[in-house]
Amino acid sequence: MTTLVICVDRSGTIGRATNVPMPVAGWEAVRSLVTDAGLDDPEDAGVNCLLESLRVARDLRDEREESVVAVVSAESDTAVGADRSVAAQLDDLVDRYDPRAAVVVVDSAEDERVLPVVESRVPVDSVDRVVVRQARDIESTYYLLKQFLADEQLRSTVLVPFGVALVLLPALFYWLSAGEAVAGVAGLLGAALLYKGLGIDRLVAGVPERVREALYAGQVSVVTYVVAGGLTLVGGFFGVLAASGLDPGSPRLVEVVEFAYAAVPWFAVAGVTAAVGRLLDELIRDEGIRTPYLNLPFVIAAVALVVRGFAGYFLAQEAIHEPLSVFGTAMTPVQQLAAFIVGGIVVSLVGVKIASDVGTETLAGVIDADRETDGRRE
Repeated sequence: MTTLVICVDRSGTIGRATNVPMPVAGWEAVRSLVTDAGLDDPEDAGVNCLLESLRVARDLRDEREESVVAVVSAESDTAVGADRSVAAQLDDLVDRYDPRAAVVVVDSAEDERVLPVVESRVPVDSVDRVVVRQARDIESTYYLLKQFLADEQLRSTVLVPFGVALVLLPALFYWLSAGEAVAGVAGLLGAALLYKGLGIDRLVAGVPERVREALYAGQVSVVTYVVAGGLTLVGGFFGVLAASGLDPGSPRLVEVVEFAYAAVPWFAVAGVTAAVGRLLDELIRDEGIRTPYLNLPFVIAAVALVVRGFAGYFLAQEAIHEPLSVFGTAMTPVQQLAAFIVGGIVVSLVGVKIASDVGTETLAGVIDADRETDGRRE
């Protein structure tokens, strides 16, 4: 039984360079073909593929195994025509030598695409890909880039943001300084990559459907979410006013703390309002109140107390705010911080107790239910 060592040339460069009818089979015929192809273009990778085919056939012969070396080269410029011509040449070789197996030698990923055509006619024991040592990294990079450009999702994720950035860069250089232009483009690219990498695009795509379902279902949370958004804007507005009212020479960190001190109560009220709306939806459905939704308002209030306590402590240390007074007695900054921390812990414990007594479902159950709902939407 014979092993057929096949050098595959899907691009047809060997056949066009030598003007020899294909397929070519036999040791002497292939060795002569190597000389003709090498004299025509010594830099062609196909020459190395032919030499590798001869080497593989020689090694099989040294192992006392009958082998035939052959070359198939496409005779058409189109992909379908090239594959059909290679298939016809393979049929000719199979009829002549009746091989039991084949060893396919290729020099590129394009030639390797013919492998299913070969396997449909003779079992393939091995695939030997030849890459010129000096060009290995370059060729691998080329095919990686080619596969990358063929992926539509990767193109839209990477190439589109970079293209937009390159289009905006000249305009930014014209209107702004070089540093501001580069910073703006870098921020744009970072935001685009995070938008796609964190899956925010999927969340945004599902927002219209969720809003439509909420409106049609008559959920109270729609109104409370709008109210929460308004309260958040109010909190941000008052926080900016408070930070801008400080002395011009105040450190930036102090301005941030002042913003947090003024805005956190409004943010907390906004969060509690949104959470209460979700609780009302649970009550309206009359399916019991799920534990995580019942505990959420208390968690928001507890966190807000702790954050405002620390912000008030730092501002009191800087003598920007006076400590609170209890029954006419002023508290020290440390006492004020301790009172807020204890208040946050107490509110959190109250929430845990109420949620455990009244709640009907665990957090894992809520997550599973949300996943099932998202799966039905998709």
